[in-house]
Amino acid sequence: MSEGREQDQPEEREGAVRPSTAAARRERRASSRPAARKDGSSAESKKSVLKADTSDEDVKKGRPTKTREGLEKRPSLIGRIFRYIREVVSELRKVIWPTRKQLVTYTGVVLVFVVFMVALVWALDLGFGAAVFELFG
Repeated sequence: MSEGREQDQPEEREGAVRPSTAAARRERRASSRPAARKDGSSAESKKSVLKADTSDEDVKKGRPTKTREGLEKRPSLIGRIFRYIREVVSELRKVIWPTRKQLVTYTGVVLVFVVFMVALVWALDLGFGAAVFELFG
């Protein structure tokens, strides 16, 4: 099926060079997209504004790093404790708590599994103990 498409458009395939780097692929994708965005601004105008306002390093990151001058100081120990408690309460409200029936079912499953594992370990211990006693006697 794809062979038919390749045969229909051989002149496009011959002239097109496949990009070898990620930057070349991004550039090729950008050139195939429409230039204008929904808000009316284009990607080209935004790039030119970035180049005019920032250095090469800032363009690589996409935005300049914020300075610490404008940041507030850390809250006090008591403030941090209250914030922690508020966050814990808000996370506990997001939890989907099991119903009583689910809780009883899950508890029963866990107890049955624990009893089974204890019996298995007890039986293996008894068997290996008897084997060692017979072997070394």
